[in-house]
Amino acid sequence: MLIIGPPGSGKGTQSERISERLGVAAISTGDIFRANVKGGTPLGLEAKKYIDNGDFVPDSVTNKMVRDRLLQDDATSGFLLDGYPRTTCQVDELDDILASGDQVLSVVLQLTADDEELVSRLLHRAKETGRSDDNEAVIRHRLDLYHGQTEAVVAKYAERGILAQVDGLGAIDDVTDRVMRSLEQPVKASAVSGR
Repeated sequence: MLIIGPPGSGKGTQSERISERLGVAAISTGDIFRANVKGGTPLGLEAKKYIDNGDFVPDSVTNKMVRDRLLQDDATSGFLLDGYPRTTCQVDELDDILASGDQVLSVVLQLTADDEELVSRLLHRAKETGRSDDNEAVIRHRLDLYHGQTEAVVAKYAERGILAQVDGLGAIDDVTDRVMRSLEQPVKASAVSGR
C-alpha cells in the first residue's frame, strides 16, 4: 500500500496509525533520509542539499534506498510506503521492485488538502520542530513540485483502479476514521471518501 499527499497533509501521522491497525511496516523515505542526514552518511550528505531546498532527491539515490528497504524481512508480508513514488519514473521502478518480490500494490491512498491550509500547518510545525526545510518559500516550492510531478503519479494509479482519496483536513482521529473506512471498501478509480 502507498500513501500519497502534499507536504503537511498528515501522511506521517496517518501512516503510523494505519500501520499499527493493519500490522504492516510503515516505511517513510523522509524518515530514512533524515536519519541518514543526522548520521552524516554519504547518502545523507547527498540528500541534505536537495531536502534543504525543498527539491526531490534524485531518482538514482531514492530508488536504491527503497529497493534495499523493501527487501528487508518486515516488508515481505506487507508495507505502507510514504514518500515514494513521487515521479512517474519512480512508479515504473516500484513496479519492477514489487515484481521481483512477487508483490503487487493493493491500494494507493491519497490524502487531499487545501494548499493555504498546508502552508499554515507547515509553518506552525517549523516553529515547533525547527526543521530547516520548512520556511514559506521552500514549502510553496515543495507544493509546486507535488502538483507538477506527483499528481501524474496519482493519475497513473487512478487509471489502474487502485486509488482511494480521503480528505486530510480535520482532527487526526476523524481523518484516521475516514482512512480506515475507505480501506474497508473496494477501491475504484474515482473513489472519494470523507466529503
